[in-house]
Amino acid sequence: MLAGGWCWFDRVEVLTRGGSQGILPAAEVPADLLARLTAPRPALAGLALDRPQVMGILNVTPDSFSDGGRFLAPGAALARARKMADEGMAILDIGGESTRPGAPEVSPAEEVARTGPVIAGLRDGGFALPISIDTRKASVAAVALQVGADLVNDVSGLSFDPGLAGVVAGAGAPLCLMHSQGTPATMHLDPRYDDVLLDVYDALAERVAVAEAGGIPRARICIDPGIGFGKTLQHNLALLRGLSLFHGLGCAILLGVSRKRFIGSIGQAPEPAARMPGTLALTLAGLAQGAQIHRVHDVAEVTQGIRLWQAVQRGYNE
Repeated sequence: MLAGGWCWFDRVEVLTRGGSQGILPAAEVPADLLARLTAPRPALAGLALDRPQVMGILNVTPDSFSDGGRFLAPGAALARARKMADEGMAILDIGGESTRPGAPEVSPAEEVARTGPVIAGLRDGGFALPISIDTRKASVAAVALQVGADLVNDVSGLSFDPGLAGVVAGAGAPLCLMHSQGTPATMHLDPRYDDVLLDVYDALAERVAVAEAGGIPRARICIDPGIGFGKTLQHNLALLRGLSLFHGLGCAILLGVSRKRFIGSIGQAPEPAARMPGTLALTLAGLAQGAQIHRVHDVAEVTQGIRLWQAVQRGYNE
């Protein structure tokens, strides 16, 4: 069973930088690697990872690519969070700094001012679901964890702020490490890889090692290949085709494809809000490779799609 979840395998493909070296029976996979591929992933921020989980996106920013400005006011943000909870969201991801291509950096003080009151307001209002703070900055994460966040989602993979690992470790919080090439301001400028799948895998393996050295155990780490972050359309497709490789890191996988630009390019949907069908298609492709957490804007639609996919794959009991 792959990562203790809903996918099974009996063979593996051996990939090298020289190309595929063929197929091996699972029984011939080295024991340490087989253990990482098959071991059940422990719950993360209270989320059971033996089933797919939906992470709802709440951007309290004026300039995010899809919903910038819509939820900047605290009241609108709180209402949106509660609506997504009603639609089936399992964890809420709150971000106060846009990471769209070309986005400028936001000061820690401004990021705290955007995210802290929303997290505190949700907790004061009885919001019980886990909350993730989407930030690269130690000071922002520290405030968010203090007022009620449960998980830190770092798009830089601990490469932006050297103090972030200590904040996460000190709080005993889980951490998501995402891969990106460059910063949001520069990542869209001619990204290049020798082999995107293996390059991203190796980079994430190194980031996991950094997190462990900083006091965060692997059981509290999830990884995100960073679809759209310093990748071309072809890079994104290669990562999605080979997504199951990342189970070899022994961590849960978070997949963030929601409304990304390449969906619009392939699906002929120039407006981000029209990319829900493509988002759902890629989410289901990720489910077929065992990805556990799916970060999306369109919670109701994706949740419904996942339920139907599960009903077909595993049966349905009313």
